[in-house]
Amino acid sequence: MDQLLPSRVGTGSTFVDYDAALTALYPQEAAAIANARPKRRQEYANTRLCARRAMRELGAPPAPVLSGERGEPLWPEGLVGSLTHCPGFRAAAIGRSSAFAGLGIDAEPDLPLPENLLDFISLPQEREQVHAFTRSSPGVCWDRLLFSAKEAVFKVWFPLARRQLDFTEADIRIDPGSGSFSARLLVQGLPCVDGERVEEFNGRWLSHRGVLLTAIALRRTTRG
Repeated sequence: MDQLLPSRVGTGSTFVDYDAALTALYPQEAAAIANARPKRRQEYANTRLCARRAMRELGAPPAPVLSGERGEPLWPEGLVGSLTHCPGFRAAAIGRSSAFAGLGIDAEPDLPLPENLLDFISLPQEREQVHAFTRSSPGVCWDRLLFSAKEAVFKVWFPLARRQLDFTEADIRIDPGSGSFSARLLVQGLPCVDGERVEEFNGRWLSHRGVLLTAIALRRTTRG
């Protein structure tokens, strides 16, 4: 993740689940997943382990990371961040809220989406883009990358707007050569950051060890 995000963002990631992560949870974190299945407990604990690493990298004291109404992580005051997990990978990214209005990261297996899911999560022009890239550069599962980019968009959007963003309310444009993408928001009532309406997010993507990674860092235009 550190290849996709600014240097002022702390990151932590792992391709291995550590059993010790469960015993390292804060009591309130452990209580939140006390009745969860073992797979969910490992995902939860190891993403929190990544969050602690990211906090240390940022120079912030370690702290519990609980979940909000939509499962979004609740960060200590003064921090913004994002968590992600997929089979075989967990990650966290954390920044100072004085420097960033939001962060969104997502990880997905570099495998095709289930049948018919692309039609559900995409706009017509996005599907054309996916089909064109699939023909010209078949080494990446572009449909899954599109899905991942939309997940990263939502993770920045929701803490700012506090409302749902449908898959078809963000138009994603992927640049296969530069490893970047943009997301134009197609909604009324756009959120404001430092007095300016946010109409577009810009992010980066990477394919690494069978995992597709996407990341967005929404910088502040003024310093707090």
